[in-house]
Amino acid sequence: MAPYGPVVAQEAATGLVSGTVLVAGTEAPLPGAQVALMGSDRRATTDARGRFVLAAVPPGVWRLQLRAIGYTPLIVPDVVVSSAKPVTVLVRLAPTPIDLSSVQVTASYFLPSIDGQTSTSTLGAEAIRRAPGVQEDVVRAVALLPGVGITQPGRNDLVVRGGAPFENLFLVDGIEVPNINHFGTQGSTGGPLSLINVDAVEQAGFSTGGFAPRYGDRTASVTSITLREGNRERLAGEFTLSASGGFAVAEGPLGENGSFYFSARRSYLDLLFKAAGFGFIPAYVDGQLKVVQRLGTRNTVSFLVIGADGSVTFTNDDADKRYENSRVAAPSQRQYFSGLTWRRLLPRGVLDVTAGRTYTRFTTIQNDSLDPPGTVFRAFSTEGENSLRADLSVQASPRLEVSGGAVTKVASTLDYDLLLPGALRRDATGAPRPLAVDTAFTADRQALYGQVAWQANARLRTTTGFRVDRYGFLAGALRASPRLGARFALSGTTTLTGSAGRYWQAPSYIWLVGDAANRLLAPFRADQVVLGVEHLPRADVKMQLEVFAKRYADYPRRVFRPQAVLAPSGFDDVTSDIPFGLEPLAAVARGRAVGAEFLVQKQLSDLPIFGLSSVSVSRSTFEGADGVRRPGAFDTRVIANAVLGWRPNPRWELSGKWRVASGLPTTPFITAGPTAGTQDFTRWNQGERLPVFHALDVRVDRRWSLRRIQLVGYLDVQNLYGRKNVSGLRWDPREQLVERNEALGLLPSIGFSVEW
Repeated sequence: MAPYGPVVAQEAATGLVSGTVLVAGTEAPLPGAQVALMGSDRRATTDARGRFVLAAVPPGVWRLQLRAIGYTPLIVPDVVVSSAKPVTVLVRLAPTPIDLSSVQVTASYFLPSIDGQTSTSTLGAEAIRRAPGVQEDVVRAVALLPGVGITQPGRNDLVVRGGAPFENLFLVDGIEVPNINHFGTQGSTGGPLSLINVDAVEQAGFSTGGFAPRYGDRTASVTSITLREGNRERLAGEFTLSASGGFAVAEGPLGENGSFYFSARRSYLDLLFKAAGFGFIPAYVDGQLKVVQRLGTRNTVSFLVIGADGSVTFTNDDADKRYENSRVAAPSQRQYFSGLTWRRLLPRGVLDVTAGRTYTRFTTIQNDSLDPPGTVFRAFSTEGENSLRADLSVQASPRLEVSGGAVTKVASTLDYDLLLPGALRRDATGAPRPLAVDTAFTADRQALYGQVAWQANARLRTTTGFRVDRYGFLAGALRASPRLGARFALSGTTTLTGSAGRYWQAPSYIWLVGDAANRLLAPFRADQVVLGVEHLPRADVKMQLEVFAKRYADYPRRVFRPQAVLAPSGFDDVTSDIPFGLEPLAAVARGRAVGAEFLVQKQLSDLPIFGLSSVSVSRSTFEGADGVRRPGAFDTRVIANAVLGWRPNPRWELSGKWRVASGLPTTPFITAGPTAGTQDFTRWNQGERLPVFHALDVRVDRRWSLRRIQLVGYLDVQNLYGRKNVSGLRWDPREQLVERNEALGLLPSIGFSVEW
């Protein structure tokens, strides 16, 4: 029997598990690895490509145990087998220190970091899907990890260790994506909802600091999302309906050595909003396709394309709707990103070459409340970038791993048509400074990186890396980034970790058109040191404590707001502040962030309880032109998360999430005189703090496995006790007073899917 008692609706109803085992670090396939379905007699051995298949598996929630000589054994939980489509998994095994290669090592549920990264976590597809209150959004799921804050409940902007959302790097199958959200904020990385279908996600890796030199041009965090291949056993599909939309999936083999995965999703928020009589009508569609083809025993070619279209329309049939709509910047957005990757297996390593393309067309308009409404702000922008990347990893010896790579990017399409009147763009004296831009230009950048990982002995592993970035569009600026990391095993269950490094980031493209002088902006940097300790009291439980210190230099300061640095997180209303960095900027500000983070994580095992709990305590400050140190815009002093779930059997799952965070700082409004309704930037971030945020989300899942079909239903209730959390302050021009922008109260959601 499976550890949770598999349910078999009919005797012939079975499922299939297929997967690939890779070497962590080099990504080379691992042949000869032993794969066992725990709690059963099912066994398999990986072939020359690292692949395995387990057939005739009863439906249920299983665990895989993987072992290979010279590698640390690993247990993979949450392998949900159904009688419908086959399950595909991707597993990485870490090399065992050479001095311990002949010793029997207990299998763990946690893969240790071997590339020098600290502050790292990995979330599997099932952990993302079942997380309460995250709306099956991979970015919202990342926000549960320590050191990560959010700007407001309705968005997924990540605030990592005091950094602004534009400091986060997102990769999808190795392609750097500027913004992976519907209705995303231009020049930043956040938005209301990710356009990545959670069904396509294999796993998401996240690092809040100390990331390897392979990752660059960001100063706060890295989120690396790996999309799964379509199964290569048979044609299969899925159809899902939720409270806000639906999606369909088709996947299966392509010949003998290939596979495809395709999904399409459409919201019906427009129908719901229209039925409710709202004047603000959003709608979106997205789709993704991944094709993988193996050419012989050493070469693989894969192609990925993801596209999305989102639009916002207004209904202005009465004065109240025109007034409310005049306080909203309507962001319509059309985008895609794609990549073609060639992977070549080497005798002791792997070479990856990826050609990528990202494209986004932003159309943002804000109108006044007249009848008919007139445009007060317009931002029509097109940003398209081509990239070519090569990454090489080689296991030079049992103790030594060498990796390196190069990337070049050319932004061939950068077109901007912008209109911002003086009433919405004033300088430090209050004088109007209107902006009208109609321009196009190109930009290029390149980077080289290398890293050496050295297993000094059974206890100590060190990594030394170096990265050089060249920013051709910033007068050919060159910036160097040294990186160091180390792991020292105090015992078989306790490890000390540490990292130090320098990180550079270029200004966003749209900032360059906010003023003629902005074309001379320099990259800004963050120097970060992280120290930590990890302890495994059980194979399925990890405890982690980290302290960090981060220092910023050359950060963009706002010339019209000399006390403030640039920290946009989304512009629902451009009358509240100058949007998108469309103002003079100077790369002269300094800042710092310090803090401590504690994490306890429990994986699903023979004890059918899972969850994590984290507490982060930190402080971030920045200096203005007057030398005064003020709280950062995202200075959340305390963040705590608790997620707990129970899976009594394969049919039912119950989980809950409670989150609490201290309030963000605010800038007071001027309430009288000719500038009433504008923010008083002489007191930037020195007003009252927002009230403490807290909310409880709960979720219930139910599965039914039939002969060739699986049915899944869920109920997800956000903000169970209906707290009206305050996400910000804004000016009410009708009442001439400051009002609180409150989030929705109780928000239930029901979903249902069919797999075949």
